[in-house]
Amino acid sequence: MYKSLIRPLLFKLDPEKVHYLITDFLNVGYKLPFTKSISRSLFQVQDPRLERELFGLKFPNPVGLAAGFDKDAKLVDDFSHLGFGFIEIGTLTPKPQPGNPKPRLFRLPQDGAIINRMGFNNEGVDAAVERLRNRKSNIIVGGNIGKNKVTPNEQATSDYLYCFKALYDVVDYFVVNVSSPNTPDLRALQEKEPLQQLLMALQEQNSKMPKPKPLLLKIAPDLNEPQLNDIIEIATSTRLSGIIATNTTISREGLATPAQRVQEIGMGGLSGKPLTARSTEIIRYLRQHLPQEQKIIGVGGIMTAEDALEKLDAGADLVQLYTGFIYEGPALITQINKKLLSR
Repeated sequence: MYKSLIRPLLFKLDPEKVHYLITDFLNVGYKLPFTKSISRSLFQVQDPRLERELFGLKFPNPVGLAAGFDKDAKLVDDFSHLGFGFIEIGTLTPKPQPGNPKPRLFRLPQDGAIINRMGFNNEGVDAAVERLRNRKSNIIVGGNIGKNKVTPNEQATSDYLYCFKALYDVVDYFVVNVSSPNTPDLRALQEKEPLQQLLMALQEQNSKMPKPKPLLLKIAPDLNEPQLNDIIEIATSTRLSGIIATNTTISREGLATPAQRVQEIGMGGLSGKPLTARSTEIIRYLRQHLPQEQKIIGVGGIMTAEDALEKLDAGADLVQLYTGFIYEGPALITQINKKLLSR
């Protein structure tokens, strides 16, 4: 129904407007009697065989919502009824910021892809904290944190620490985002020395908390092998809980969308089907070289249940959806979990 009826209608509208339309629809819809139970019956798959225990947390299933969809923690309760095993909010910054000028979100239907240059648009971490304090569901929530656009890289650590301390009581794990291509110079923080300093500062703060929280790093798919080796070395030395592979790509290779249209869209991170193989390749490389206790969350181009299983077989412990969720709808969550059970 989603692909045949709902998606064609939604895809006639501006992508960013559709996002807010869906948000409003869910907020209203789940206030009606029986809608939550109907949604759970359609999409949730409950089975002990799907459970995964990582970082001292028990995930009811391995399929999560990637950061970027619910930046401001407005949909956590609503999305808990769609069958997700966990939800990652953000990327959040200390101060509210509007993000990049519109339009900044584009579909590439011929490629099953999306290009976005949102630019960490969010209402600020403190607003998200208030919403999370008042949430009703107990679904596992990850907090994806970043820096404000106006904060120079030399002062980035203070932004990440601010977000970490603000979110500490209301999220279950943290993700350090230094890999978005849509904040100027942010990816420079992936270089060995600044990344090590940032992660060490966060882990030092983490060690001072009553109970340290899992800390993961989200990396770009555009890293070469020496850069990946640096990431592995840093992840090991700073005792990260794991790595999320991968963020969006700046590559435009192999697209079916006409080159003129791609050029018109311009800058931004590409997600979806063109990222499937590269993301899985990085997951496989990480699993071969990371210590087993460090976990991997696979994200990037999961458009089918088979894509998800491929990432899990490559070494991912959990997977996350973003573009696949937009193109395929919540039925994709169900399909992945059922495919896992059919093995």
